[in-house]
Amino acid sequence: MSDPTPVIDDLREESEELDALVARLGPGEWRLASPAPGWTVAHQIAHLAWTDRAALLAVTDEDGFRGLVEQALAAPDRYVDDGAEEGARQDPAELLAAWRDGRAALEEALRRATPGARFPWYGPPMAAASMATARLMETWAHGLDIADAIGVVRPPTDRLRHVARIGVRARDFAHAAHGLTPPAGQFRVELTGPGGDVWAYGPEDAPQRVTGPALDFCLLATQRAHRADLALTAEGPDADRWLDIAQAFAGPPGAGRKPKGTKGAAR
Repeated sequence: MSDPTPVIDDLREESEELDALVARLGPGEWRLASPAPGWTVAHQIAHLAWTDRAALLAVTDEDGFRGLVEQALAAPDRYVDDGAEEGARQDPAELLAAWRDGRAALEEALRRATPGARFPWYGPPMAAASMATARLMETWAHGLDIADAIGVVRPPTDRLRHVARIGVRARDFAHAAHGLTPPAGQFRVELTGPGGDVWAYGPEDAPQRVTGPALDFCLLATQRAHRADLALTAEGPDADRWLDIAQAFAGPPGAGRKPKGTKGAAR
């Protein structure tokens, strides 16, 4: 993906859609519990704002971002929660304004990024398009948690194509995050998008494959649903194992969501 413009445009749309959802909330609704234990709606937006700031630093100040990585390594079990908690203590109007300002600054930086440049991150370095894809993925996933908290349904859109793509590309990273050796061969992944078209990745003749709805794959890769509750099919032992450990996000593996009917969630 050499031209980052399409995914940056989609990131803006995804963010604006979520913005419209939370902008109408009253102060009490910002304190509603989300599916992530201990996190309210405010925590979810605070996390997005915090991560946007980190991404902006990665794009514009590599030395400054290195300081964030050092903080994460010093407190790996608390780093994400502490950042969300700090932001969630803000007045909702101030928090919303901070999120808007931060994502606007990040969008401008990504659009102005030197073609071919790669930026540090908590996982592998990323180009501008990949950075925007990662931000879209998180915005969508945390937006789902917010929608669950306030009792609304956000219909899937073709913007999920970006989430699916990063989930597929993160296959080897997911294995490494679990201390596993990635499979030697490529998989074929065929996902049915919201509009009924098929999004395909990998060689057509690959002996191992994953098929199913794109929404379900995105829910799995962002750990917003348990595999047992999704209509995904794996052919081959390595593909089957991947569906147990898939993650589209950087950092250590999350706890994942429990099957429906049991308590538990991932951030």
